Formats: sequence, C-alpha cells, structure tokens
Amino acid sequence: MMRKFIGLFLLCFASAAAAAEEDPICADRPGKATPTCTVAPGRTQVEIGLVDWSHDSSAGIRSESFTVGDTAVKFGLTDRLHIEFDLTPFVHARTGSHRVSGVGDSGIAVKYRVTRDESPVQVALYPFVKLPTARHSLGNGKVEGGIALLADGSIPASQAGWDIAPELDIIADADGSGYHLAIAQAASIGVPLSSHVTLSGELWGAWDFDPAGTVRQYSVDAAAAFLLSNDVQLDAGVNLGLNRNTPDVELYSGIALRF
Repeated sequence: MMRKFIGLFLLCFASAAAAAEEDPICADRPGKATPTCTVAPGRTQVEIGLVDWSHDSSAGIRSESFTVGDTAVKFGLTDRLHIEFDLTPFVHARTGSHRVSGVGDSGIAVKYRVTRDESPVQVALYPFVKLPTARHSLGNGKVEGGIALLADGSIPASQAGWDIAPELDIIADADGSGYHLAIAQAASIGVPLSSHVTLSGELWGAWDFDPAGTVRQYSVDAAAAFLLSNDVQLDAGVNLGLNRNTPDVELYSGIALRF
C-alpha cells in the first residue's frame, strides 16, 4: 500500500510539474501579424475581440464601425496543425447618416507549421476562406479566401521577437462581376517588459487590385498583451491610418483562453 501511495504521489507531482512547465498561451491577437504557433493537439483555444471601434473622416463624411465579440475558435489536431472557425456576432456601421447593424461574415482557416520546434526561424502556412454570413449592407455576399505565409523568430542578443505575414487574397470585384487579387503585408516587433507583459509595434499595408482602381491602405499599430496565467491573455491595441483609404484610428481589446 505504501509503495502504491508513493507511486500515486509521484505521478501527481509529475503531472503538476508538467502542467506548470507548459508554454504560455500563444494567440494570433493582438495585432495584424499572425504568429506561427499552433494549438496543441487535444486542446481548444478561444480568442475573442471584446470591442473593436474604428473611425474615419474623409471628404467631409464621417464613418464609424463598432464590432463586439469577434471570435476565433481553434482546435489542435497535431503538434503542428490546428483548424479554426471564425464568427462575428455583431457589427454596427455608420456612414454619414446611414446606419446598419447585424451579424458579420464568418470564416474557416487552417494553420500548419512547416518547421521543427528547434528551428531558429519558424514558418507556417495559413489558408483561409471567408463565408458570406453578413447581410448585404454589411458584406458583399461573396465567398472569398487567401493564404498567408507566416514567419517569426527572435532578435539576436535580446528578448525581442519579430513576425512577418505576407498574404495573397482572392476577393470579389466591387461591382460583383468577378474576382481579383489583393495582397497584404504585416511586420511587427514584440518586446517583453516582464514575464506577463509584452508590447509590440507594427507596420501594415494592403493593396486591393480591383479593376475599378487599386486601393492602397497603410497603418502603424501598437499593442500590449497581458498574461494573466498560462492559459489566459488579455490584450489592447491601437491602429493609426497613414492614408485616406485607411480608417483614421482603430481601438480594440480582447481576450484569449486555452482549455
């Protein structure tokens, strides 16, 4: 009996130590650059945009967008692969005096990390599809998709890390007659202030090659992530538009949970 008790005690101690040594949660939020990390097999991760508000004033017309509960639910399939389901339960948009509210678009994505754990530079593929669940006044009613090539690593002689996320999209023409290409690029640097707080800065650009005319967008972004525990992260950020096609300012906050 004593041997069984000691064995059970050691097993419980080892399990607790393994849980304590588990890496902290790695979420795609905050920011637009997506890290290469995936959800561990058998685990579930939920990332929720609690509030996202953007404002723009161009040509004398004020526009605002307010999103609540933008959610990504991820399921780990292998140590390098997870599947993700995205939904936006509520969006409120205003352009001038026109207002519209409702459910936003949804999506499905897969992230596959192609490099081994010991690689100094991690690389992942991130294909995704947008599903037109939003009402016509909030979306274009079209299935769209794309793929991002993700890469990240650490900066030598520092605790800082970097991320880049070039992206190629196939999106619907503005007049609904067909599809065209668009590209985006995000590059960020994250600096840990402590074991619980990380600050990041980011540059982002997007080019939409619509047949009616190319639309270019640019922003400079800043964000902070607060690790409450290994399985819970809070975040907040601000994005500042650098040209007239980009919203002047966007503020957001969110939470990531791992189960």
